[in-house]
Amino acid sequence: MRTEYKKLTRAIVQLIASSALFTMPVTLIAAECSAKSGAQTVPLLELYTSEGCSSCPPADKWLSDLKSGADKVVPLAFHVDYWNYIGWKDRFSTAEYSARQRKIAAFSGASFVYTPQFTFNGKDFRGWDGSRLQHGIENSLKQAARANLTLHADNQANGEILIKATAQSTNPNDAKFADIFIAIYENKLASQVNAGENNGRQLRHDYVVRDFLGAYQLNNQNEFTKIITLKSEWQRLSYKFENMGAVIFVQDARTGEILQSLQLPFCG
Repeated sequence: MRTEYKKLTRAIVQLIASSALFTMPVTLIAAECSAKSGAQTVPLLELYTSEGCSSCPPADKWLSDLKSGADKVVPLAFHVDYWNYIGWKDRFSTAEYSARQRKIAAFSGASFVYTPQFTFNGKDFRGWDGSRLQHGIENSLKQAARANLTLHADNQANGEILIKATAQSTNPNDAKFADIFIAIYENKLASQVNAGENNGRQLRHDYVVRDFLGAYQLNNQNEFTKIITLKSEWQRLSYKFENMGAVIFVQDARTGEILQSLQLPFCG
């Protein structure tokens, strides 16, 4: 997998000076960055977790400590909502993420879900540890990519981020059943838990899914393009763009297998 990042900054400086008045420079800066998938399959590592689950913090920490390169594995943390009833409502949880976990379980014929649960390329990943993960990554990177993906993010002068995502299947047999998903994630999050099983603990999280879009399908030309605008209002809702990024992945709708994934931390 070869991921390419490009950073481009543009600055316009205006100086107005006269014998009677001097105005400080005005600088407008925009930043762009992009990523492109390569010839091998980069695996997707999903964590299903909850702040209301006492056994989840070690899994959250393990995910945060991976510090994985985007060209090796793409991590995402989905916070489920079915533990909210025991006294603490996880502010990152949604019913949508719980539904995704149940759908993944159904692919393998499992009749229940649990937390914390890792899935690796759409399959249950029990007994998670660094050596098993490394073995899985090495095997995945030996597989030829079954989709080509790109992500491009452009920081606008008005505080918005413009994201362009594209996908193309490399195998015509996959195209009809290729589901495309886009996740916006955030790092360096923390919660002081005041109830439930983790009462009194401060929990820290990375790769937390803050928005999840899809499933999208390829068009008749075996292509997909999506433009997403992250409004500046997100920042006023405590989202910190400097800690965020985007992920695009393609999943086989029949088996749950991940055909390709790509991560892009936001630049600037």
